[in-house]
Amino acid sequence: MRNFRKIGILAGLALGVSVVALNAYASEPTVPPAPPAFPAEGKIKYVSRDSILEFKALPEYHEPDWVTKNFVDSGKLPAVKDRLPKEPMVFKTENMPDGPGVYGDVMRHVIGGRPEGWNYGAGQTQGWGGIDIGLSECLTRTAPLFQVEAKDTEPLPNLAKSWEWSQDGHKLTMHLIEGAKWSDGAPFNADDLMFYWEDEVIDPNVSPLGGGASPEAFGEGTTLTKIDDYTVEWTFKEAFPKQYLYTMAYPNFCPGPSHILKLQHPKYSKNTYDQFKNAFPPEFMNMPVMGAWVPVEYRPDDIIVMRRNPYYWKVDEKGNQLPYLNELHYKLSTWADRDVQAVAGSADFSNLEQPENFVASLKRAAEKTAPARLAFGPRLIGYNLRMNLSGNGWGDPDARSQAIRELNRNEDFRKAVTMAVDRKAIGDSLVKGPFTAIYAGGLSSGTSFYDRNSTVYYPFDLKGAKALLAKVGLKDTDGDGFVNFPAGTAGGKNVEIVLLVNNDYTTDKSLAEGVVGQMEKLGIKIIINALDGPKRDNAHYAGQFDWLVQRNTTELASVVQNTEQLAAVGPRTSWHHRAGKDNQLDLLPYEKELADIVNKFRTSQDNDERVALMKQYQKTATEHVDTVGLTEYPGALIINKRFSNIPEGTPIMMFNWAEDSIIRERVWVAANKQGKYELFPQQLPGKPGDKGPIN
Repeated sequence: MRNFRKIGILAGLALGVSVVALNAYASEPTVPPAPPAFPAEGKIKYVSRDSILEFKALPEYHEPDWVTKNFVDSGKLPAVKDRLPKEPMVFKTENMPDGPGVYGDVMRHVIGGRPEGWNYGAGQTQGWGGIDIGLSECLTRTAPLFQVEAKDTEPLPNLAKSWEWSQDGHKLTMHLIEGAKWSDGAPFNADDLMFYWEDEVIDPNVSPLGGGASPEAFGEGTTLTKIDDYTVEWTFKEAFPKQYLYTMAYPNFCPGPSHILKLQHPKYSKNTYDQFKNAFPPEFMNMPVMGAWVPVEYRPDDIIVMRRNPYYWKVDEKGNQLPYLNELHYKLSTWADRDVQAVAGSADFSNLEQPENFVASLKRAAEKTAPARLAFGPRLIGYNLRMNLSGNGWGDPDARSQAIRELNRNEDFRKAVTMAVDRKAIGDSLVKGPFTAIYAGGLSSGTSFYDRNSTVYYPFDLKGAKALLAKVGLKDTDGDGFVNFPAGTAGGKNVEIVLLVNNDYTTDKSLAEGVVGQMEKLGIKIIINALDGPKRDNAHYAGQFDWLVQRNTTELASVVQNTEQLAAVGPRTSWHHRAGKDNQLDLLPYEKELADIVNKFRTSQDNDERVALMKQYQKTATEHVDTVGLTEYPGALIINKRFSNIPEGTPIMMFNWAEDSIIRERVWVAANKQGKYELFPQQLPGKPGDKGPIN
């Protein structure tokens, strides 16, 4: 790694403005203004956690008639009772809005992503939009918890059906479902967990980026041991770190089929790690999964088709093996097209998250002939401007990039940037009306841990922002309207900042353009680097950015999910400050405070203390401008009216995306409303690697 010298932009510079003059210009920090009322927001019906599911054996089990006739009676499949676990997961009727359903039909999705392959644990994306959620099952599950009150909130069991803590709280024993099988009929057991942990999570040569988890997500020094085929034991340095039960949900602990993956891993073969990662490209069909549907068809830039998993291990209280839906479609288009098609009825589902489409979607949904219903949730979608704070080599920066990072690490510079952002103008540029709200950064206002009075907001004040830039030593020395680095730093050239943006989303690009215009008024030149999703993600994860526009992720919306990402508690947990090649972090003093707060939160057993810690987190993060909040707004779930069992008030993103929150495996369509959308009717997945399903 390069041995970077400190640029020392502040050292020896004439401030150019006195503290007295600065105080005369700068607005006083305050709390954010109250967000406008939003009458269209749906209301969540709260339930007890225990009312959602349980594990037990039932007297009898059922499946679609065509599966019995075409596959069981002909000897191609064992009877359904022999394909289910000893005690399958049972979804309780009392938590089903419309009760147990009937078999048949398709849910048609449209996505803007493209699949890299099926090796999720090695970092490959499946294209997003709910594909990986339909394929993967994790140790615990959190998405349905949006309907559970905070005092009752604890992750739901999933692959781990139960667990208990040792008396001292340092060991956690987990009991797995017994007798469950992968979609190809191979047994699922603790060996799958151990392969995922030992050969993917803690193997330093396997990147978790894009899927899977980093080892620090589960705490420094954490170990996992196999006790028997259906029992594993975690050992933690901390006592009772119950926070990690959330980390064991999507996307961090969703093991893959070790009986398939192990054959390609370098530890057990002659493959390189790149060959292992890419051993299962999108064309590799029938990849074994524990999820409800299996990929059986892939046409580049056209569609991905998934068919029901005949070995799926969940049922309803009548003993009907799930899922009810036979098929899922993912049309490969654009994210904006997803909204258009869902509203029009040519697709069935969309997370309406681009505010440019709000007004038109509302108008269409209000019509009597509208095929889809639309329900807004709380303001949980926010956008932050994140600055790369790594000063010691993440991404191997050149001299210009290193000089920008030194600026990013200067608090007065960050305050100047946040004061130069006119958040109302940015929100109004996306959509008119009571949708957007001023967002100072930090936790989303829609989460139960948000406290407005603990939020430090620097109001829009361009004059004060320019005074802060002058204090930092940045002046327009060549008269072209942009400030220059001091002589001797980056050649005294203009301060040019490269802004990384996701090219797949109109909102992201619109916000980036707004930042460009507003920073130009401040005297900072912004150059947009707009990349398609996977390329943008790769550049981000590699640290190859100065600033980036990023939509808020789960930790800011739920706090208890992916909590480690709230701060740099490990070399790879923070979104905008990761370690260089020496695996060391060079944290600023306030970042150390944030890391300490987050670590205390993760191990605290006292709910009042956890609330107080998040107030402290919010104050520290916003006061020191850890990120520059841009805007926040509600999202809306768009779903075709023919679907049943959609919980009221489902947010499009809280603990996870709405594809998981609605529990798709128990969603159904009445027989008289079913369409003729199946592309592979009465067919099931074939053997791994085979093309297409089988009759």
